[in-house]
Amino acid sequence: MSTLDTARCDTVRRLYAAYVAQHPDVVRPMLTSDFTFSSPRDDHIDRDQYFKHCWPKEKIFRAIHIEHLVPDRDEVIVGYRAEKIDGSSFRNVEMIRFTGDRIAEVNVYFGRNV
Repeated sequence: MSTLDTARCDTVRRLYAAYVAQHPDVVRPMLTSDFTFSSPRDDHIDRDQYFKHCWPKEKIFRAIHIEHLVPDRDEVIVGYRAEKIDGSSFRNVEMIRFTGDRIAEVNVYFGRNV
């Protein structure tokens, strides 16, 4: 794995840790100014909408366990299991595209409840 791949994987780990800890201030500098986020519920929303719509207002996650982390050129593919405070959990896959050392795009593919 190249140094850039390692750095990008570390950025992805920090992204999920900040999400669980509810620290959007840690994530803002990780994103490009033209960042977009897509999921089955969101179609290429910009970074402002991402923070308004996708970041929980109250703590709902106990943990996010990264099960797969695969760098592939300008992307990092992530498979994870999220544990919610209420005891439920689910799996998702995300493709995170980088421009240099910053996250330019996140595409979420919803998995199933476990």
